[in-house]
Amino acid sequence: MIIAVAGKGGTGKTTLAASFIRILKEENAGSVLAIDADPNSNLGELLGVKNVSTIVDIIDDISKNPGQIPPGMTKDRYIELKVQESLDEEEGFDLLTMGRPEGPGCYCFVNNILRELINKLMGSYTWAVIDNEAGMEHMSRRLVRNIDRLYIVSDASAIGVRSARRISQLADELKISVKEKFLVLNKSNKETLKDETDKTGLSLELILPLNDEVSEGAIKGKSIFNLKTDNSMFRLIRETSFMDIFKKKPHKLKNR
Repeated sequence: MIIAVAGKGGTGKTTLAASFIRILKEENAGSVLAIDADPNSNLGELLGVKNVSTIVDIIDDISKNPGQIPPGMTKDRYIELKVQESLDEEEGFDLLTMGRPEGPGCYCFVNNILRELINKLMGSYTWAVIDNEAGMEHMSRRLVRNIDRLYIVSDASAIGVRSARRISQLADELKISVKEKFLVLNKSNKETLKDETDKTGLSLELILPLNDEVSEGAIKGKSIFNLKTDNSMFRLIRETSFMDIFKKKPHKLKNR
């Protein structure tokens, strides 16, 4: 099952993605591939992964030192090999990180590499959780063409909810196959902006109030695994249809 998390910056999308990964691990749900497709690359830190390797770093190193490519092997094939070797293998999940380029430039080559790698790697995992870039740019890159569940995160503001609606609309316009789309309201003590949320056409799956432990952990740069098991955020997630996915028979992933 492919689970993608999207939303504008600062809404808590990476925290939600990391929470999903923690729950999948705790449920012994099968093999999990965590994909950090956000150039800010915060997912690894939230998951407690140190010294994260990134696709961009690997590509930059090979570009600066092309002599390391073995004779008879193409540059693309060598990059693919090095990325697979550098996959961060953790207890309960593996992590693939896109990374940020050193200077301005097009992500086209990185996107193409990441797209092909995701397609090949998914055959070895039961679950994939993708933390997308803040905003809508990631959608136009179409790193993944088939998504089982898309969670669009908004804060409790009209601007945030409208951004969520645009992300949903863009996914439709780009003909990205999404089986289910959900809206998540973060940092909200109750359902707010009902008129705005209704306009999104999304199912309001989850409302997460301000959480002192989560906020303190973010300030101190702590891992999601440092939060208490009975934290209300995990409890609220476990009360949603997210838990229904465990009732389905696990299968290997394919991203056609």
